[in-house]
Amino acid sequence: MGVYEELVARGLIAQVTDEEEIRDLVNNGKAVFYIGFDPTADSLHVGHFMALCLMKRLQLAGNKPIALIGGGTAMIGDPSGRTDMRQMMTKETIDHNCACFKEQMSKFIDFSDDKALMVNNADWLLDLNYIEVLREVGACFSVNNMLRAECYKQRMEKGLSFLEFNYMIMQSYDFYALYRKYGCNMQFGGDDQWSNMLGGTELIRKKLGKDAYAMTINLLLNSEGKKMGKTQKGAVWLDAEKTTPFDFYQYWRNVDDADVVKCLKMLTFLPLDEIEELAKLEGSQINKAKEVLAFELTKMIHGEEEANKAQEGARALFSTGANTDNMPTTVLSKDDFADGEIAILDLMLKAGLIPSKGEGKRLIQQGGVSVDDVKVTDMFYKVKISDFDKGQVIIKKGKKVFHKVTL
Repeated sequence: MGVYEELVARGLIAQVTDEEEIRDLVNNGKAVFYIGFDPTADSLHVGHFMALCLMKRLQLAGNKPIALIGGGTAMIGDPSGRTDMRQMMTKETIDHNCACFKEQMSKFIDFSDDKALMVNNADWLLDLNYIEVLREVGACFSVNNMLRAECYKQRMEKGLSFLEFNYMIMQSYDFYALYRKYGCNMQFGGDDQWSNMLGGTELIRKKLGKDAYAMTINLLLNSEGKKMGKTQKGAVWLDAEKTTPFDFYQYWRNVDDADVVKCLKMLTFLPLDEIEELAKLEGSQINKAKEVLAFELTKMIHGEEEANKAQEGARALFSTGANTDNMPTTVLSKDDFADGEIAILDLMLKAGLIPSKGEGKRLIQQGGVSVDDVKVTDMFYKVKISDFDKGQVIIKKGKKVFHKVTL
């Protein structure tokens, strides 16, 4: 099975411009491909994870990845999948985010010996002459065709700014610039980028008379059709300072039963026959597949040692007397207790488990808070110093969030 056939079997491929040509390129290690990452935050997140996995799979098959950091396009903002305009960032913020992306990607993709490239489109976009772009590039785009693109349709109702309207042209120019400079013959990306990617292949054809190709991968959606990678705390980040290895592990350990096999196929590098065996598990046995998923992904991002710690901490939640050292922890002092007590809502706020007391009251009313496996039903419940006779108290929020409090 070639790498292209494996991508199909794993359910990754959404759309392609020329299947036979793309299959030949990637299966024979002849693809020089790029994937773009706009630095809208100081860390990559689970939404980027799929693209990183694709880059790694193709690199292992002998193809050459180009990680394009969008230091230039981030000055505009991608309207795809948006109903409102993205917040504008300063150049200093964008540069800082670019540096963070580079560090994280280097741990995942092999950039040694020219096996992969990392470039920033600010290097060419920020120096473009507006009149020259209008003459040389703008003439290659049909406004009628652009307005039919799905990414623009979503913004037309609230108003599409001319700033955002230029994003497709900028992304297309990226492909054109990479083709000329590095021989980049393919672009890969999420399925919501299809229109922008076609713009790049057309620009190369019209300006250079050459063929270039595009392939989109399916977005990481759960069984309800919603994007995965979000929690009540926000995005699931790849930076350990923003999402701890334990919380990262727990996110994947607690995915819905219906999503486990799909995530194993799309995100891990386990052999397909091994995944098919895991897919046969039913009932409570499917938790074994969830553990495999969580461990494999945590190992890929944070290393095997952190994955082992996270797994040990997670298992401690379900077995008496196990080691809870790796569970997220809040340390209290006796000064935090008034008359030897602290209100559960104050404690949860201090631990970062709730954004407000109102949210905590709602959780308690819905039966979503427990202290040492005892459900809290009184919103005025107080945790006492005497509850720490074993040195710790475990707070459970909902079905998936566990937090250790110590003195």
